[in-house]
Amino acid sequence: MGLLIIPAYFIWQKRQGWKHEGTMRIASLQLIPDAFRKRGNAKILFINILKVITVSLIIIALARPRIVESIQEKNVQVVDMVMVLDISSSMLAEDFNPNRLEAVKRTANTFIQNREQDRIGLLVFAGESFIQCPLTVDKNVLQNLLKDVRIADREVDGTAIGMAIANATNRLRFSDAKSKVMILLSDGSNNAGELDPLTAADLASQFDIRIYTIGAGTNQSVSFIPNRGYIRNEIDEKTLRAIADRTGGKYFRATDENMLVNIYDEIDELEKTEIQVKEYTQYKELFGWLLIPALMLGLCYETLDRSVFRRRT
Repeated sequence: MGLLIIPAYFIWQKRQGWKHEGTMRIASLQLIPDAFRKRGNAKILFINILKVITVSLIIIALARPRIVESIQEKNVQVVDMVMVLDISSSMLAEDFNPNRLEAVKRTANTFIQNREQDRIGLLVFAGESFIQCPLTVDKNVLQNLLKDVRIADREVDGTAIGMAIANATNRLRFSDAKSKVMILLSDGSNNAGELDPLTAADLASQFDIRIYTIGAGTNQSVSFIPNRGYIRNEIDEKTLRAIADRTGGKYFRATDENMLVNIYDEIDELEKTEIQVKEYTQYKELFGWLLIPALMLGLCYETLDRSVFRRRT
């Protein structure tokens, strides 16, 4: 609406404003060359355009244009989590495609991808346990290290579940996260290591660590492992269930990859992070970017109008 002042000004200028401008009486316009008149009209047009731009900038600046930015502040309750993965030779069994280990790695990779805010570590075990990746928020690093996981060498083959839990507990016990979680996946029974799995589970519960256990594999009594011969399937479900019960977790059984996917999805739901969002609105004022050019153009207009064009009386 303020911009309507501009046409109103020109109407007033045409009717009354010219009386305030310097004038010179001449007997006839024919005494003034056409080129002189054209230059004069061009100067008047230029000064008027300058005036219109200046006034327009001032009017727009008075309207206080601004950029509105919405800022969200998130408070996230982070979960510290260690994935404990069995890499004994029985994980080469081909009841999963192409084998148990590769199927587990695929589903675990998707699970990691969905846990954007959490710190996750990776521990692998056979007859001994090894930390593959400490707790980290860098999911790319973790996923690359997961990709590199291979079956343990014959020298350290076996299933030391108790030692794996103890090692993972040691990684989590000093965590200040509200939730501390271990996801233990195995396809066998404890047959190595110096620590009983249930004793290790009791130790984990003292540090408020929940353990979700997964028994992976079909009910076949024997699996043929390439280059390693026939190996008997002995998933100790009783022990895996007891580990979960003693730590407030849950036991799952996966006999194919689809079940494994569903299990990781369920754990994902059970361990959802709590997010509190606060929203702020930030205003960035733009009137300064208009008033400064308007001031400069206004000074230019006044200088030209009074000194060069000398229109004022």
